Amino acid sequence: MRKLSNQELNRVSVEEFKGLKKIPLTIILDNIRSLSNIGSVFRTSDAFLINEIILCGITAKPPHREIQKTALGATDSVAWRYFENTVDAVKELQQQKVKVYAIEQADEAEMLDTIELDFNNQIAFVLGNEVKGVQQEIVSMSDGCIEIPQFGTKHSLNISITAGVVIWEAFQQFQKSLN
Repeated sequence: MRKLSNQELNRVSVEEFKGLKKIPLTIILDNIRSLSNIGSVFRTSDAFLINEIILCGITAKPPHREIQKTALGATDSVAWRYFENTVDAVKELQQQKVKVYAIEQADEAEMLDTIELDFNNQIAFVLGNEVKGVQQEIVSMSDGCIEIPQFGTKHSLNISITAGVVIWEAFQQFQKSLN
């Protein structure tokens, strides 16, 4: 076994990426402080063909050197836009019939390992602040909550890890829905 070279990976160009069929999933970043976390979400979204990222509130916007360090160019490939207020972003998506899920620990949350996502319509995942999580106002107005089952002592994951876990699950479910 040997590692593949960059040339053997058959990477698509940014222009080719923009023309690829995307997963009908939007990622909403609700007041994310860490520029590294923002960059990581862009990079993961590029890897799994996410439709778009919506940056809200204090979440920094590209171009930014610290975002770029972890995004590695994904800010050029993944569509994104900015809203000053997460409530406005969620309202706009819901008016477009997008089903919005807060990724949060909540009393009526569905567990990620048992939820079946419906890709007949667009969906969105809201990922919250590193300390406070998704704002309660956003949780209350969401169409549902998804919780990642956890079994250790911390019961919290870094936002970039959370994004990777939920995006991977959505990607797998979307691929299965195509068959």
